[in-house]
Amino acid sequence: MTTTESSTEQTVSIAGLNLRLVQGGSGASAVWLHHSTGSLGWLPFHEALSQNFAVSVPDLPGFGQSERPTWARHPRDLAILVLRALDELDLGPTLLMGSGFGGWIAAEAATMSPNQLSGLVLIGAAGVQPDEGEIVDLIMHEHDDYVRLSFSNDAAYEEIFGEAPEEDVKQLWDFSREMTARLTWKPWMFNRQLLPLLATVQTPTLLVWGADDRVIPRSSADLYQGALANSRLEIVDGAGHLVEMEQPDVLASLIADFAGSS
Repeated sequence: MTTTESSTEQTVSIAGLNLRLVQGGSGASAVWLHHSTGSLGWLPFHEALSQNFAVSVPDLPGFGQSERPTWARHPRDLAILVLRALDELDLGPTLLMGSGFGGWIAAEAATMSPNQLSGLVLIGAAGVQPDEGEIVDLIMHEHDDYVRLSFSNDAAYEEIFGEAPEEDVKQLWDFSREMTARLTWKPWMFNRQLLPLLATVQTPTLLVWGADDRVIPRSSADLYQGALANSRLEIVDGAGHLVEMEQPDVLASLIADFAGSS
């Protein structure tokens, strides 16, 4: 599941907090922000992406091995820290990508500092209230059940995690859920102020949704597309919410083509 040979680890200090990230590849800068369940490290998706980009994969503040900002109470707080990290790392114009919860943070960051971004990629992003269906509530599910729902089917889940995940993975999910609850509770997983602000963003944007996403309704994708003037939507067959795990090569190819065309 995790590749380490072609990536390196780094720690950067932001607002007095240590932020851990893994990096690999070469080329234009690309930063990927993980789901609410945390980062599982350097994935095959990142390896595929690194053939065309210098990829950075941080543990978001409060997740994984990054220190927790005890004062943070909204995804915008994490978006501010991510933007400061981009400055500190001196990455230059960056393709900012986010999946699920990480997509919400990426969208918030785009409303604050679009000039830092060469492009924006939102993959099954939370952050907007769907007008059809509901965002699945992580807090109301057992970790294993929630992650199973994030795949297109049980067989796809078991191909990655087996019948049951390893203990360290379950601990990561548990730790991540507590931080997610701090940041996204009431309302759950969306910000009513985000859509009006996105209307000011001209950054080229790629929206990607799994055809079988059972966590974030397709109507959220349509709302993002309607708000972002310079956006396009791609639907990936054979994938649920975790597109980067079920279709890593397809997703990496879509992103490379998007970056080349924009």
